[in-house]
Amino acid sequence: MALALEFASTVGHDGHGGLVDDLATPAGFAAWTGVEPDEALRLRVVELRWAARSLYARAADAPERLDAPHLMPFEQALALVNECAGRVPRTVRLEWVERPVLHRVDDAEPGDRLLADLATAVVEFLAGDEARALRACPAPRCVRYFVKAHPRQEWCRPSCGNRARVSRHYHRTHG
Repeated sequence: MALALEFASTVGHDGHGGLVDDLATPAGFAAWTGVEPDEALRLRVVELRWAARSLYARAADAPERLDAPHLMPFEQALALVNECAGRVPRTVRLEWVERPVLHRVDDAEPGDRLLADLATAVVEFLAGDEARALRACPAPRCVRYFVKAHPRQEWCRPSCGNRARVSRHYHRTHG
């Protein structure tokens, strides 16, 4: 789950009514992925991220957010995530030195492996039990998703809760 939400969180609010993208530059991409910057791969990862966010928006029933213009139609997002997840055929091998050890084996290129790992994390998250608790943060200008950890949790972070309360107070007192 952590990788799936971290991946989606590479987009955030810039504090000025727009979005900030951690993967927008080759340096940002390299810093987040640990992979040598390759423009074609960076663009594929960004496309996959928007597909994941599109599926999260559907799962969390959150279509009207600041990032909505970047979201893909559901069928396109689903097809892209599945295509990326299937890029790397994997097998397992059991090795036994002092005890049994499972090794996952593939001969994929690092870029294909990155896409497959990210897409697989998204698939496993959305198909898992935690996806039922996926929420889109309702705080003004927030574009994050989070897993609701307890019944009273409403926002992704305490700062979003503060921003929402300040906004409600302002609208109450200023008409």
